[in-house]
Amino acid sequence: MIEQSLVLIKPDGVARGLIGEIIKRFEQRGLKIVALKMLHPTIEQAKRHYTEDIAKRRGEKVRQLLLEFITEGPIVAMVIEGVNAIENVRKIVGDTESKSALPGTIRGDFSHVSFEYADKRQIPVRNVIHASSSKEEAKKEIDVWFSIDEIYEYKRADEQHVF
Repeated sequence: MIEQSLVLIKPDGVARGLIGEIIKRFEQRGLKIVALKMLHPTIEQAKRHYTEDIAKRRGEKVRQLLLEFITEGPIVAMVIEGVNAIENVRKIVGDTESKSALPGTIRGDFSHVSFEYADKRQIPVRNVIHASSSKEEAKKEIDVWFSIDEIYEYKRADEQHVF
């Protein structure tokens, strides 16, 4: 199943110079970047991304921290496409809670803060990256960050082995 997933390199990942390393990890595994841009999110975009659903799951305070965090500096947004892209991207990214992310994953290699620590200090979990968790979420999130004419179709050299 060919799928698309949204990936955001958050302000901490951009500030730490991790953009190239992160893109490399996806491309090395045969995933294709079909849209890519750097932008400084507006609060309106952030609210469309971090909807009221997150407040229901984690609380309004957590949502507010996420909104402040995602708008504090530039991010890199990309649409990644490939076979079972959502599941495969999530494996590469690692567990949402940084302290639980395995070494070799993006979060496991570049972040370590727990939800408990962040909650106690009332800070956002700076976990470098966001990746869609389902097909439905991917569709909604891609629509927040990209117009249809910003997503491209092309063939990678290695696609003959996959498609």
